Amino acid sequence: MADIEALNYDDLDSVSKLQKTQRYIDIMQKVEDALEKGSDMSNHGIVLEDDPEYQLIVDCNALSVDIENEIVIIHNFIRDNYRLKFPELESLVHHPIDYARVVKKIGNEMDLTLVDLEGLLPSAIIMVVSVTASTTSGKPLPEENLKKTVDACDRALALDLAKKKVLDFVESRMGYIAPNLSAIVGSAVAAKLMGTAGGLTALAKMPACNVQLLGAKRKNLAGFSTATSQFRVGYIEQTEIFQSTPPSLRMRACRLLAAKSTLSARVDSTRGDPTGKTGRTLREEILKKIEKWQEPPPAKQPKPLPVPDSEPKKKRGGRRLRKMKERYAITDMRKLANRMQFGVPEESSLGDGLGEGYGMLGQAGNGKLRVSVGQSKLAAKVAKKFKEKQYGSSGATSGLTSSLAFTPVQGIELSNPQAHANQLGSGTQSTYFSEIGTFSKIKRT
Repeated sequence: MADIEALNYDDLDSVSKLQKTQRYIDIMQKVEDALEKGSDMSNHGIVLEDDPEYQLIVDCNALSVDIENEIVIIHNFIRDNYRLKFPELESLVHHPIDYARVVKKIGNEMDLTLVDLEGLLPSAIIMVVSVTASTTSGKPLPEENLKKTVDACDRALALDLAKKKVLDFVESRMGYIAPNLSAIVGSAVAAKLMGTAGGLTALAKMPACNVQLLGAKRKNLAGFSTATSQFRVGYIEQTEIFQSTPPSLRMRACRLLAAKSTLSARVDSTRGDPTGKTGRTLREEILKKIEKWQEPPPAKQPKPLPVPDSEPKKKRGGRRLRKMKERYAITDMRKLANRMQFGVPEESSLGDGLGEGYGMLGQAGNGKLRVSVGQSKLAAKVAKKFKEKQYGSSGATSGLTSSLAFTPVQGIELSNPQAHANQLGSGTQSTYFSEIGTFSKIKRT
C-alpha cells in the first residue's frame, strides 16, 4: 500500500517500470539472438527441463504476462489524460493497443474529418467515432499533457511489438516444446495460448472452458444490434479447423478444439509423446466428428402397409347379442327428445329454455305427446321378475308375519300371505284400508 500511495500518476516513468528492468532487457536480448540464430537441434535429445531454450521459453511466457499487465497500466494512464480531450473515445474503442493508436493519430485535432483512421479501426467504428467527436464536450489538451500522452502511446506500442517478438520466438520452438498441441491448433495459436496462460504447465492445469476464452476480446458493436454478434472465442478462432467449419457448427467445433487442446497440452507437459503422434490422432478425430456433423439426416423409409387379413373377423353375433342390443337400444321418445326442429323453439322442463329440453316431443300441435309408447321387452322382463318375487316371510305361520306394500292408489295395503295362499283355489279376497277411514270391500269371484 505504501508503494501504491507513493506513485505519482502524473509521471509515466513512476507508473510503467517494466521496460527499464534488467530482466526485461536480458530476456529480450536472448529472444532476438535466438531469432537470428534459429533453432538449435543439437540439444533436442536432452531432458526438457535441462534445456536452456526451454527455460528461455518459460521466461518468455512469464514475460508476456507481465507485458500484458504493463500495457493495461499504460492504457489507464493514457485514458486518464486523454479524457479531457475526448471522453467518449474510451467507450467506443476498448482494446488498449487500438486505443493508443487512435489517440496518437488524433492528437489535439478537433475535426476528425481531417484525420484518416482507415486501417486502425473497422469502418463502422470509424463512422461512430467521427459522429461522436463532432458533438463531444472535450477541449484541446495542454502541450505538456499531450506530450505525456503521446509518449505513453509510443511505450504501449513498443511493448506490444516486444510481445510479438516473444510470441514469434515461442512459436518457432513450439514444434519441440509442445508438438501435440501444435499439431491440433498450429504453432502460432499454441504459442499464444501458452503465452496467455503463463506456460505449458499452467495451460495443462486449465479447464477446457477457460482455454476456449483465452485471448477473447470484448465485442464492441457501437450501438448496432447484438442479434448477429458472434459468441466469445479467443485464439482458437484463428485455427484452420475453426475457420473451415460452417458457421452453424463453429460453437460445437470450438468446444471440441478446446477440450482436445487441453488433453494434448497435458500430454506435452509430461513429455508423454515427443513425436506428436497423439496430437495428430486427436486432430483426425476432430475432423471426423465435424465431417459427421455435416452429414444429412437419413432419408425416411416408406412404411409398408400391413398385410391384408383374409380371414373373417371374429365378431360376436346370435341371439344373445341381439337381445343385448334390444335391451340397450334407444327408444323413439328419446330419439325425438334429441332432435330439434329448425325455427321452432323447443319446450323445456323449467321454461324459458332452462332445464332439460324436450326437443321435438309434443310438436304435433295439441301439446300432448303423440308418440305411441310400446311395451319395452326390458320393462316386461323386469315386471315379470318383480311379480314373481314374494314379499314377507318364506312360509312362517306366526301372526306377526304380515307385509306392507305401497300401492299407487290406496296407499298402505296390509295383506296376509297365508290367507292369500289358501284362497287361490276359490277366488281372490282383498281388504283395503284407507288412511282417511276404514272400510272393507269383499269381492268374490
